[in-house]
Amino acid sequence: MKYEVRIAGKTRGIELHRDGARWQVALDGAETNADAAEIAPGIFSILLDGVSHEVRVAPNSDGTLTLQDGPNEFKAEVSDPRAWRGRKHGAIEAEGRQQIVAPMPGKVIRLLVKPGDKVEAGQGLLVVEAMKMQNEVKSPKTGTVEKLSAKEGQAVNAGDVLAWID
Repeated sequence: MKYEVRIAGKTRGIELHRDGARWQVALDGAETNADAAEIAPGIFSILLDGVSHEVRVAPNSDGTLTLQDGPNEFKAEVSDPRAWRGRKHGAIEAEGRQQIVAPMPGKVIRLLVKPGDKVEAGQGLLVVEAMKMQNEVKSPKTGTVEKLSAKEGQAVNAGDVLAWID
């Protein structure tokens, strides 16, 4: 799993891989061993390269997190690229040409737009059915539907390109 974390005004890349009971963590490409357990709601015991941390995590109304590690307190914003696609995040809007991908394997059951349509950030583009649940795939930005590569009734895999928004 890859994430971008903006903390103390600096954006860092974090990559997590489960290795049995432990986590392999890469921070900006540098690997470290980590072990984490939630010991109470919102409180995590984290071991990074043999150094123990007790971190309290509290969500804020603006979508950020407050992290407290002893006397140190930080405000963090976490971006999950898988979650970014198809969701509107407050005032933050994607820039440039965006490809819209299937969030999971399923079947396209409804197209809500056609090429050339103007769309707003957060507007539904199409509906994918997976495990008997319908998931509306939304535009990450205001723009124009450049191309639709999905058709109603088409089976799709996670990550398949469904549309382009410019």
